[in-house]
Amino acid sequence: MTQQDPPGYPYQPYGAPYGEQSPPGYGYGYPPPPRNEGPSANAIVSLVLNLLVLVSCCNVLGLPGAILAGLALGRASSDPRAARSMVMWSWVLFGLGFVLMIGLFLFLGLNGYLDD
Repeated sequence: MTQQDPPGYPYQPYGAPYGEQSPPGYGYGYPPPPRNEGPSANAIVSLVLNLLVLVSCCNVLGLPGAILAGLALGRASSDPRAARSMVMWSWVLFGLGFVLMIGLFLFLGLNGYLDD
């Protein structure tokens, strides 16, 4: 006849002195994998929008923004800090070009150049 431990008692390894317990576990499984620090999704969206603005609106600031986003995609794994900075400047150029185009159309519309 074997004696069983009551439920709730941890398993005691063979040869361990009576009352010595095994070390506690580390929670509920393995820790999650480290998060990718590269700005790849943000760089892809910036690249696509800068190219779209360059083609559709003739926004000249879309070209350097697209170049910066492309360079950031290439450096995302090797130098994430520089890539993040390039993506930020790409977004700044996108926004600045968009604001300048709206200002240009407002200027042309208010001065009557678009009345034809």
